[in-house]
Amino acid sequence: MSTNTILPKRNTNIPASYLVLIKDAKVLLLQRKNTGFMDGWYSFIAGHADKGESFTQAAVREAREEAGLELDPKKIKVSHMMHRNSDDSVRMDVFFTVESWKGTLENREPEKCSDLSWFFLEDLPEKTIPYIRDALNYIRAGISYSEYGW
Repeated sequence: MSTNTILPKRNTNIPASYLVLIKDAKVLLLQRKNTGFMDGWYSFIAGHADKGESFTQAAVREAREEAGLELDPKKIKVSHMMHRNSDDSVRMDVFFTVESWKGTLENREPEKCSDLSWFFLEDLPEKTIPYIRDALNYIRAGISYSEYGW
């Protein structure tokens, strides 16, 4: 290889964890506010994995920070992975489900969340972020991997 050869830039994926809570045919969604991304639209409890933090650790932290829920990391299950091409970055999204949790559900980040509510799976808010809607459909269909925005 010549020393003058220019190598392609390596892809840097942004890791994010999502918590998909489903009970009694309803899913928990939060409405984004003052975040700079899809404000006014619904998503799951979610956040970027910090440096040195695993996807599971990020899901546990976000559940506590955003909704006051305590999760047992051993009971969290990966339900879907999405490789997503966003407007400004490439992302690796891991969606987790859990059947039980501790704590009282509450909106702990009202400056970033204007609503935290349960919605029937068959009647999601019109303003559900499209890739979130897709991920939920894949999870319900048992599809473990998808790509979005490519």
